[in-house]
Parts: sequence; structure tokens; C-alpha cells
Amino acid sequence: MPNFTDVTEFILLGLTCRQELQVLFFVVFLVVYMITLLGNIGMIILISISPQLQSPMYFFLSHLSFVDVWFSSNVTPKMLENLISKTKTISYVGCLVQCYFFIALVHVEVYILAVMAFDRYMAICNPLLYGSKMSRTVCMWLISVPYVYGFSVSLICTLWTYGLYFCGNFEINHFYCADPPLIKTACGGVHIKEYTMIVIAGINFTYSLSVVLISYTLIVVAVLRMHSADGRRKAFSTCGSHLTAVSVFYGTLIFMYLRRPTEESVEQGKMVAVFYTTVIPMLNPMIYSLRNKDVKEAVSKAITKANVGQ
Repeated sequence: MPNFTDVTEFILLGLTCRQELQVLFFVVFLVVYMITLLGNIGMIILISISPQLQSPMYFFLSHLSFVDVWFSSNVTPKMLENLISKTKTISYVGCLVQCYFFIALVHVEVYILAVMAFDRYMAICNPLLYGSKMSRTVCMWLISVPYVYGFSVSLICTLWTYGLYFCGNFEINHFYCADPPLIKTACGGVHIKEYTMIVIAGINFTYSLSVVLISYTLIVVAVLRMHSADGRRKAFSTCGSHLTAVSVFYGTLIFMYLRRPTEESVEQGKMVAVFYTTVIPMLNPMIYSLRNKDVKEAVSKAITKANVGQ
């Protein structure tokens, strides 16, 4: 039986084998990727240059945009290359690297979303203490933990992926190196990888989602006690965008990773993966800007300043 050291490359089967659809998908996902980069990088720049966006909420949002740029860039360029290439391969090392960054960035993002929920709780439920409790130092600590934890957990998960054995079938039924199709392709070391994937995903999704749900439960209670209708409207407005992003991101990831890999689940997972690797990173800047008065005002001022400068 050949062991994992015999694998030099994998074949990514991608989204479809139909040539006409591959060309269409290439154009569509290239446009989506460009919008993702422009939207998220634009959000980071806007937050850095706008005085009215120098609050913890936008500090965390800038990091969410930063993670979304790398999250999409980890998957989309290779997918675009394979859509117009005849070989459609990825090296074994490249596959492990893609796995490592994907798992790391997923963990970073879910915990940034949890930190953002906690920030909204502090702002709405403890407004008088918000400035002192959410100082710059505290914010730096809160944002550092997801990065350190995410990349550390990913290293362990990738080592378990490295322990998978393959017996001649090197075709991955996906458009990037994801754990479920890799497990389905492997012939050895499967049970420990499958078990740890479900357990680690379950623990981290449950813990981070619990922070979100507890924070928003306390927020709802606090908002319902407000006497001002305008105050309630403003509180729900600032939380609505975040809740939308949380619901979409967690929903797709839970569908993908909290069940055993089968032929059917892997095939369905490809469609879901398109959504959270390409569409969600594109939508996040829109979700947080279209319903946010501060961001819209900052955009307007930046455009005005640019026109005056010309």
C-alpha cells in the first residue's frame, strides 16, 4: 500500500466538467473576486483614514475585511486557474498549505465575529463604561487571540491531514483542498481525521456561536428596556448587519463541516463552499456599509475630499 509520501499532486475535479460552463464560471468568479478585493481593501482604507470610524467596532470590522481578502485569495486564484487549464492539478504541498490557511482563516473569522458581538454588547449594555473597558489595548488583545488560536489549531488539523494515506486515487471532488473530499479520497488515517474534524469544528463553532447568541440575547433585553424609540432603532440598526453576516457564515460552515463526508455531502458541499469562499467575502463590505450611516457618511466625505483635491 502506498503511503502519503508517494503523493506528489492531486487533481481537482472542480465545479463542472462542461467546457462552456467552465468559461462562464471563470468570468463570473473573476468579477466576484475583483469586487471582493476592491470592497474589502476599500473598507480597510476607509476605516484607516476616516476620523468618525475610529471606534472598536470599525477596528474589528477592518480585521474582518482583512481576513476576507486572504480567505478568498487562498481559494479563488487556484480555482480560476483550473477553470481555464487542462491539467487542473495542485501539488501535495500546495494542497496542505491551502488546507492550513483555510482552516486558520475560518477559525479567525468565526472568533472575530464573536468579538464583534461582544463589542456590540459592551456598547449597548454598558455605554458609560464602554470607552474605558474597550480601550485600544483591550481591542488589540481581543483581536490577537483569534489570530493566534486560529493558526495554532490549524497547524494541528493540517498535521492530521498530513497523516492521511492515499491508494492511487488522487482525484479530489472539489475546487480546492477541503477536508471532507480529502477524507473521502483517502484510504487510511481516515477515522482519526474525520473524528477530529467534526469535534474541533463542533467545539469552536459552538463556543463562538454561544458568545454571539448570549451577547445578542442580553442586547435584546437591554434594547427592549429602552424608553426611546429612536434609541431602539439605532441599536437594532447597528446589530442588524452583524447578525446578517453571522447567520450566513455560520449557516454555510455548519452545513459543510458538522456531518460525515459522503459522496452526496461532498457534492452538496461544493455548492455551499462557493458561497462562503467567494460570495460571503464579497457581500460583507456591502452588508456593513449599505445599512450603516457612519460608513455611508465616511464614503461621501472621502469622495468629496477626492474631488476637491482634483
